[in-house]
Amino acid sequence: MKIRFGVGLGAGTGPGELAGIVDHLESNGVDSLWFSELVYSPAVDPMVGMAYALARTRNLKVGTSVAVLPGRHPVLVAKQLASLAALAPKRVLPAFGLRSAIPAEREVFVVPEGERAAVFDESLRVLRAALTDDAASFAGRYFTVTAAAVAPRPVPPLDIWLGGSAPAAFRRIGALADGWLGSFLTPAEAKAGRVAIERAAEQAGRRIEPDHFGISLAVADGELSPEMAAVVRRRRPDVDPAELIAAGWDRLHRQLDAYIDAGLSKFVIRPAGGTPVDGFLDRFVTELLARQTDRADAGQ
Repeated sequence: MKIRFGVGLGAGTGPGELAGIVDHLESNGVDSLWFSELVYSPAVDPMVGMAYALARTRNLKVGTSVAVLPGRHPVLVAKQLASLAALAPKRVLPAFGLRSAIPAEREVFVVPEGERAAVFDESLRVLRAALTDDAASFAGRYFTVTAAAVAPRPVPPLDIWLGGSAPAAFRRIGALADGWLGSFLTPAEAKAGRVAIERAAEQAGRRIEPDHFGISLAVADGELSPEMAAVVRRRRPDVDPAELIAAGWDRLHRQLDAYIDAGLSKFVIRPAGGTPVDGFLDRFVTELLARQTDRADAGQ
């Protein structure tokens, strides 16, 4: 099981900063860069950002953390992903979610009222078929596809990861996905989620690879500000914000140890709040790359 660390970009990173960030990550051998779906912000659209970063690099992987699938036609999404994978083989890491974490943006991804989960399940089946079949046909409640021929098909097939932390999300991941990228979970909750996903996969006659469990984590430059704490409490009022956002890099290392013990091995690390991105990237390289290499060299 290889431990890997990638950089996550949030709402505060606009297009003008992206070239420098991509060049910094590529030149320092960082594993991956992840784009969040943040429509009403300066953040670059995930598909556009991935294309830009891939065109500018030779080794950096790119992912979505996470993109919303319900509300988009899955065949068109499959075409976008297949095109990216053809241009940059083995460097595209799609991860999808049920809905935007920002309430104001949810109206953008239009699905029938009360049927978002069912649309998501069907979208995933169509997406998978379009990416793997020569001529995918599907007749469902929400999508009808006849001989969809997305080309060139990615070789090897793309792994589709999902976010989510509800019991229904764990069942969906086990039945339909190749991996899990969680967020805003304690190590104990992440372990319980991993176990639930593995159980759901077994019930569906499937298996999730042991190193396909990850989480997105934020690190602050010192103590959490009241503003950051308030944001976390709105998302998770039942948990101390200090358990979910690391107040400094020492604290992040302790959290990582706990998540690794919980069976997670892929980490998207993002700057919390107003942390300057330049300083964050320098610390990311200093703090995490050596640890990643050591674990990989040790066969973990």
